[in-house]
Amino acid sequence: MAYVIPTPPIHALPVAGTGDLFPVRRVYCVGRNYAAHAREMGGDPTREPPFFFMKPADALQVVPEGQIVDHPYPPKTQNYHFEIELVVTLAKGGKDIPVSEALGHVFGYAIGLDMTRRDLQDEAKQLRRSWELGKAADFSGPVGPIHTASKVGHPAKGAISLSVDGTAKQKADLSDMIWSVAEQIAYLSSYFELAPGDVIFAGTPEGVGAVARGQTMVGAIEGLGEIHLRVV
Repeated sequence: MAYVIPTPPIHALPVAGTGDLFPVRRVYCVGRNYAAHAREMGGDPTREPPFFFMKPADALQVVPEGQIVDHPYPPKTQNYHFEIELVVTLAKGGKDIPVSEALGHVFGYAIGLDMTRRDLQDEAKQLRRSWELGKAADFSGPVGPIHTASKVGHPAKGAISLSVDGTAKQKADLSDMIWSVAEQIAYLSSYFELAPGDVIFAGTPEGVGAVARGQTMVGAIEGLGEIHLRVV
C-alpha cells in the first residue's frame, strides 16, 4: 500500500479588525539592527552590513489581541531570552527591489518576539555553527495581529518596549533602527526572490534578557497595541 504524505498545514497570522488570515511563507530575521543592541552583543554597528537568519514558519505563535497566551519554555536551555521586534509582512514579492519602491510591497505590521535559547546561540557562535538550535525553537516567534499598512501607514518612529512582570526591560524608538524597513526589504531581495506571505522580524533594541516560567511578558509598539504572554 502506497504511503500518502498528508498536506502540511498552512501557518497564518490574523489580520487585526477582520476575520482574515495572512498565510506565512518564509520568516526572515535581521540581526543587530539597533546600535545599542549591536554593541550589547559585541558588534560594531558603524561597520557591519545587515545580516539575516531564518525561523521556520511553524515556529510562529499567534497571540490574539486582548489575550494572555501561554508561551512554553523550550527544552535544552537554561537561558531563554526575549527580544521585542517590529514584524513586517509582505503582500508583493520580487528580486532586486529598489529601496524607493520597497514599502509598496508591505502588507502590514505587527508586534513580535524573537525568543532565543541564548546559551545555545552563544555556544554556536563559539563553535562557528549555525544558529538554528538557539533561534528556531517551537513557538519561538510570538506575533500579534497584523495591522495593515493601509490603516497604520509605515511606522518609522514610535516607542517599542517590553516589560516582564511590570518591570521595563527594553525601551527604544523605531527610529533607532540602523537599517530601515525599506532597506531591509531591498537588501533581502538581492539574495532571495521575495514573495507574498514573507515575514521579516526587523531587529530588537538593547536590554534583551532572560525570562523564567511563571513570568508574564508584555510587548508594545506605538500604534500597534500590545501582546501578552505568560511563560509556562
